[in-house]
Amino acid sequence: MARLKVESVPVDAIESTFGSTTIDLISKSLGSRILGCSDEWFADASNLITPTPPVRKAGVYVYSGAWFDGWETKRHNRRPFDWVIIRLGVKSGHVKGVEIDTAFFNGNEAPAIGVDGLHDPDADDEAILQKGDAPQDDFISPWEPLIINEPCGPSQRHAWRVAESSSRRPITHVRLLMFPDGGIARFRLFGTPVPDFPTDPSTVIDLAAATLGGRVLTCSDQHFGRKENLILPGRGVDMGDGWETARSRGVTHTDWAIIKLGAVGVVEQIIVDTAHFRGNFPQAVSIMGIKWGDGDSIPPADAPWVEMVQKSPCQAHYKHVFQAMAIASRAVTHVKLVIYPDGGVKRIRVLGRRDVPT
Repeated sequence: MARLKVESVPVDAIESTFGSTTIDLISKSLGSRILGCSDEWFADASNLITPTPPVRKAGVYVYSGAWFDGWETKRHNRRPFDWVIIRLGVKSGHVKGVEIDTAFFNGNEAPAIGVDGLHDPDADDEAILQKGDAPQDDFISPWEPLIINEPCGPSQRHAWRVAESSSRRPITHVRLLMFPDGGIARFRLFGTPVPDFPTDPSTVIDLAAATLGGRVLTCSDQHFGRKENLILPGRGVDMGDGWETARSRGVTHTDWAIIKLGAVGVVEQIIVDTAHFRGNFPQAVSIMGIKWGDGDSIPPADAPWVEMVQKSPCQAHYKHVFQAMAIASRAVTHVKLVIYPDGGVKRIRVLGRRDVPT
């Protein structure tokens, strides 16, 4: 089987390569779904898309064998590979990279993997599952190969940048293959969603939503909780899936996060949610906006930010609803959330209308 030309990404460069320009298109937090798999005897395939890092429980056994936080299939697979098919958590997306983590799989790790994409937004789940055993590198296969037969090692992270293709369509489903069997702890599919905006541009939407192309570009600190959590759907399950900074000791300290909106828009209302943060919520927040240039450049602190929400007190485990101020009549591309002096925020919603040229 031929191998595609893909670029291996060192472990210490995964964050800088994919962190601010993509999202994990198959994160369980986005609503992705495991449609089915060839086998999951030892450990469930659903573990692959868990957003938190894998854990180990040495010496713990269940009916099938040793407990593992990942996907593990039976030995002695008679087919070329085991497979799992996942429906993306967004309507469709362009893939930029892949991460495979074999953490704690040592002696039972997948020796090699492959990844395929499929664009079929209208097919039902059963129809997609019928394609599970289709050959990977085959002209008649419905799957488009993204990664072919890349080797994996035990208990380690592996990442690849997917080759760019001007002809590649966005995908709705992804198939992970392991040759011939074994275990994988986590699977990340880095990419950019294709926003599914309402036809009417005057419809109020969450301009910052990850599912509509919003991205958290940078932040001052993310010691306890990652910045990307701020724009995920829902209110989460605990403090672990919000943004939380380290304790500060300076009197004038502030922490901040900069979000690039999924579309240029006029902001009407902003919601700051401190769900699950009961003893570590910020004392106060303020929010600024700016219309910045194209691309992923980050507006600096001395850029002409305009205040949208004045410094306002916060409460524990509460949705704070703020009306946008003077900037309400201007279109913005980025917002900056500032917290005083530190703490945790679960979600931010930037509600407004797209600024579409007429």
